[in-house]
Amino acid sequence: MIEKRPRIAIIEDNEDLREELLFYLTHRGFSTWGVESAEAFWKQLHRQPVEIVLVDLGLPGESGFSVAQFLHELTGYGVVIVTARGDHQAKLQALNLGADLFLVKPINFAALALALERLGERLLDASGGSTLKTVPSSKSGWYISSAGDHLVAPNGPALPLSAKESELLDILVSSTHQIFTRQSLHDLLFEYEPESELHRIDVILSRLRQKARRHGLSLPIRTIFGKGIVFVGDTSR
Repeated sequence: MIEKRPRIAIIEDNEDLREELLFYLTHRGFSTWGVESAEAFWKQLHRQPVEIVLVDLGLPGESGFSVAQFLHELTGYGVVIVTARGDHQAKLQALNLGADLFLVKPINFAALALALERLGERLLDASGGSTLKTVPSSKSGWYISSAGDHLVAPNGPALPLSAKESELLDILVSSTHQIFTRQSLHDLLFEYEPESELHRIDVILSRLRQKARRHGLSLPIRTIFGKGIVFVGDTSR
C-alpha cells in the first residue's frame, strides 16, 4: 500500500540537480533516494522499493525511455520524466511509453512536489485505497474547502468553484508566493495532453476573476510579466 506521501526514486546523472531534488523532496516529507544511471536504479530498487520514479531521458547507458517503458510494463509505478528535451516528439514518445508526467528543465520544485502528491493519490486510488482531501495550509488565511468546491476567504466569504478552478487554486493557494509558469500550471492541470494549450489557463483565471467580482471578492492572484502566476495571499499588494 502506498504511504500518505509516495516513496520516490530519482535517476539523474547531473549530480548537482540530483542532490537539489533529493534535498527539496526530503524537506517536503518524501522518502527519496537517487542514482546516476538506470543500471544503478535497478540494483537499488530491490533494496528500497518506491512508488514513483523521476527519470531523465539522457542517461548514460540505458535511456530514460527504456526505463519508462519497462516500469509501465511492470505496472503499479508512477513515472515522471524530467528532461532538458522539450520537443513535442520526445514528449509524445514518453507519454506513449507510459510516463505519467513530462516536465522540462529547469524545474519548478514546488510544482513538482504537488504533481508527485497528486500522482501518489491517483496510484493509491487505482490500487483500491482511498484518498483524503486535505485543506492546503496557507499563511494568508485563504483555503480550499474540504469538498474542494469553494475558495474560502480570510473574512469568511466562500467562492463556488468548478472542478478545474478548484484544481488551479489548490495549486496556487497551497504554494503561496511561489511563481508558476503557465506551462507548469498546464502540465499539472492537463497532464495527459501531449500538446499544450496555454490559453486555457488564462480562460480559467479570467472566469475566476469575473466570478469573484460578482461575489464582491478581490482575488490575491497576480500575473508577473515574463515569469508567471502567483497567489500572493494579500489583496493589498
